[in-house]
Amino acid sequence: MTREDRSSASNEGRGGDAPAQGTDKGGVAQGADKGGAAQGADKGGAAQGADKGGAARSADTGAGLGANEGAGQGADEGKRAGKAGAGKGDLTLEDLRQRLNQIDRQLISLVAERKAISGEVARVKRATGRPTRDYEREKEVILNVRAIAHELGVSEALAEDLLHLLIRSSLTTQEHASVAASGAGTGRRALVIGGSGKMGGWFVQFLASQGFAVEVADPAGAPAGAKHVVDWRTTDLKHDFIVLATPLGITDAILRDLALRRPPGVIFDVGSLKSPLRSGLLALKSHGCKVTSLHPMFGPDTELLSGRHVVFVDLGCPEALAAARALFSPTMAEQVVMSQDDHDRLIAYVLGLSHALNIAFFTALAESGEAAPRLARMSSTTFDSQLDVATRVAQESPDLYFEIQSLNDYGAESLEALSQAVERIRTAVLSQNHEAFVALMQRGRDYLEDRRTVTQRRA
Repeated sequence: MTREDRSSASNEGRGGDAPAQGTDKGGVAQGADKGGAAQGADKGGAAQGADKGGAARSADTGAGLGANEGAGQGADEGKRAGKAGAGKGDLTLEDLRQRLNQIDRQLISLVAERKAISGEVARVKRATGRPTRDYEREKEVILNVRAIAHELGVSEALAEDLLHLLIRSSLTTQEHASVAASGAGTGRRALVIGGSGKMGGWFVQFLASQGFAVEVADPAGAPAGAKHVVDWRTTDLKHDFIVLATPLGITDAILRDLALRRPPGVIFDVGSLKSPLRSGLLALKSHGCKVTSLHPMFGPDTELLSGRHVVFVDLGCPEALAAARALFSPTMAEQVVMSQDDHDRLIAYVLGLSHALNIAFFTALAESGEAAPRLARMSSTTFDSQLDVATRVAQESPDLYFEIQSLNDYGAESLEALSQAVERIRTAVLSQNHEAFVALMQRGRDYLEDRRTVTQRRA
């Protein structure tokens, strides 16, 4: 009998730390192997495992499992678990559902323990100078879990999907811990103009997590925990950072007003376009202000920055650029530096083209005369995927999306490219030109394959 077996046997029936275990197919088994995935002792066993990277530890550690809760199983639950194994033929639907509830509680308890260990992993990595993300380790964990899933007759794809979710959760925990531990804002101040908006709120939380004393200038109020001022003009502007998260239509005027006040700290906007801000950004630079410009390529609901991009526009002030980049150094965000013109030229395709394509898609559907429920009854995988994206686009702010299309100096370029592409498809189909249609598909395949290769190389 292993130590885990003895621990389970001694706790069974007295509500101890370990989940109760039966003695046959219905029993709940615990294993501890290097693969980091759960292994059951028999066919019916729900299993808990431990991996060498700190996935889940055996229940005899008691970590994350309270004595009263016992991972969701007290003495009475242990008896029911044993009875379920002994009297399998007598189980009712309610009995089986109770068993599933117990297992679900164990799973969530282990997820909580795994999250706690992830925080410790972040601490050790910081102390030893190791990066937060280790792709080789992730690959090792996933391969091990797929092998164990195969051995236990569980879908390997399911096991991999589950581990991806857990890894993402672990990375989020580690990244947040690293940002907080950096303490970059300790004893420093930050002002977020427009801080009650979505992206403004994200920056308020991001700066506060680094220790900044954050003030929000916004007539609509401020997020909890941030000092609120209605008008930024009433502040002393002696902040280390001034962040503009305001609508594009008013940002340029605020930048020009700030230039007249010559704040000593670093100033940057987070707008999706830079064309409409040329005069304001130039005014700040000409007045000797520390100015740069950012574009976070993610939404306000983003928690993990691994794989996300933050674009930094170099306006010729190295000190401001370095200070803004340093804010994101504790994260796993990929930092990209480019000129103002390059930014807007690329954004015309990254945002302008993708938005226009989806607006055209749902406009064509809406004007087709076909009711949505009728289309849903015979939708395909491609249609459903495109519809999901288009649905999210349709829920966004039409004012913001119009600004992205109309205020970009390079916006007409991508719209013309879309128009020409649609016309080439139309011409090929109506003229029954098979070769031309195939050439369009092949060219797209080659282009996207090159992009996938670059993405894989970066990962």
